[in-house]
Amino acid sequence: VQLQASGGGLVQAGGSLRLSCAASGRTSSSYSMGWFRQTLGKEREFVAAISTSGGRTIYEDSLKGRFAISRDNSKNTVYLQMNSLKPEDTASYYCALSLMGLPTRRLDRYNYWGQGTLVTVSS
Repeated sequence: VQLQASGGGLVQAGGSLRLSCAASGRTSSSYSMGWFRQTLGKEREFVAAISTSGGRTIYEDSLKGRFAISRDNSKNTVYLQMNSLKPEDTASYYCALSLMGLPTRRLDRYNYWGQGTLVTVSS
């Protein structure tokens, strides 16, 4: 399984970005997807995750209301819509795939990881 993340870039504070992550290869029929982020010198932190069907989502509490995760199973793609961006949202964002059907915030439950896509929010 390969995950290809895209959509990062430079945006001013208050702006929006939408990240995408396309899965390819031998994906199973049941897998949840998640987004994490990491800044230099810090641990990777959970952002959001979504179940196989898309019917269940979970978020880092501090990001609720600004970030929204969704998926299009016909395209094997998960999205992260980020609104009202703040300079502290600056990070490399990683998508991940878990063979568990339910969404999880635990890094060790994810089996595959994409490369990071850099989001920079200027003040």
